[in-house]
Amino acid sequence: MCLFITSFPLADSYREQLIKDSEFLRNDKRMGTELVDKLVLQLNRIYPQILNDKEAQKFRNLGVPTAIRLVELLSHLQGKGEEACYEFYRALHIHAEDVYFSLPTRIHRRETTDPKWTNTADDLREKFVLNDRGPWFFLSCFTVVVGVAFLYYHSEGKGLGDDTRKVLGFTTLGFGTQAKEVLISYIDDCSRK
Repeated sequence: MCLFITSFPLADSYREQLIKDSEFLRNDKRMGTELVDKLVLQLNRIYPQILNDKEAQKFRNLGVPTAIRLVELLSHLQGKGEEACYEFYRALHIHAEDVYFSLPTRIHRRETTDPKWTNTADDLREKFVLNDRGPWFFLSCFTVVVGVAFLYYHSEGKGLGDDTRKVLGFTTLGFGTQAKEVLISYIDDCSRK
C-alpha cells in the first residue's frame, strides 16, 4: 500500500493534508459519534497496525466527548505517518463522501485542477450518457435492425421481390447517409442476383 502512495508525487503528503484538514474536521458537525466510531473500526479491523485493539477502545470510549476523541485520533494518526493518514482519508471517503469532498484540501485540489469548475458531477455524468431518448428509441432501432436481418435471412437464396425492394428503398429515407448507402448497396446486390 505504501508503494501506491509514494508512486506519484503529491503537492502535499497525506500527513500534511490531515494537518490542514484537522481544524475543519474538528468543527464539522457531521463528524458525530457514529461516524468517528465507524472510522475507528475501519482502521482497527482492516489495518490493525494503524490502530490496535487497545487504541481503538480508547478512541471509541463513549465516556469521552466525541470532539476530544476526534482530536486525539487525528493527532495519533499524524504521529503514525503517511500510511495511517492515507487510510484515514480512505475510510472517510467510504463512510462519509460528503465530508470527504468538502475537506479544504480536496476543494483546493479541485480548484487547482479545474479552476473554472467546468468539471462538475452533472457534466461528468452526461459524458457517459449515450442518448437521452429513452427505451422506446432503442426498441424502435432494434426492431428496424431485426426487420432488415429478417429480410436478409429470408431472401438469402432468392432475389428480393419488387415489394421488398420498395420497402427497403423507403426505409432508407429515415436513416443517416451511412445506413442509406448500406441498404442501397444491399438492394443493388440483390437485384443483380
